[in-house]
Amino acid sequence: MGILLSIIGNALALLATTVVPGIVFTGNWVNLIVGGAIFGLFNLIVRPIATILSLPFLVLTLGLFYFVLNGILLWIAAKFIPGYHVSGLVAGMLGSIVIAIVNWLVHAVFGSSK
Repeated sequence: MGILLSIIGNALALLATTVVPGIVFTGNWVNLIVGGAIFGLFNLIVRPIATILSLPFLVLTLGLFYFVLNGILLWIAAKFIPGYHVSGLVAGMLGSIVIAIVNWLVHAVFGSSK
């Protein structure tokens, strides 16, 4: 159930990023679910590697480079998600903030209460 919730949460977050100028989604709900799964796998595999490689920049900027890293990762992930387009780094950075907010809301509402 947790994997399904994660995929749906990622799909909703990707759909919510269309409020950001420069991010466009042209597809149906199946593309959105596939995009949520791709984005989840991308976060599972690529994000830890990118975070380790950018650790010196994260330390140097006191963590502010994390916004740039998230924007770059969203921009790259958009190349693999069908019907999803991010026009640049600034749109990717703003989109990653929207994704963080939506994921926080989804986990606050539907997350486990341990």
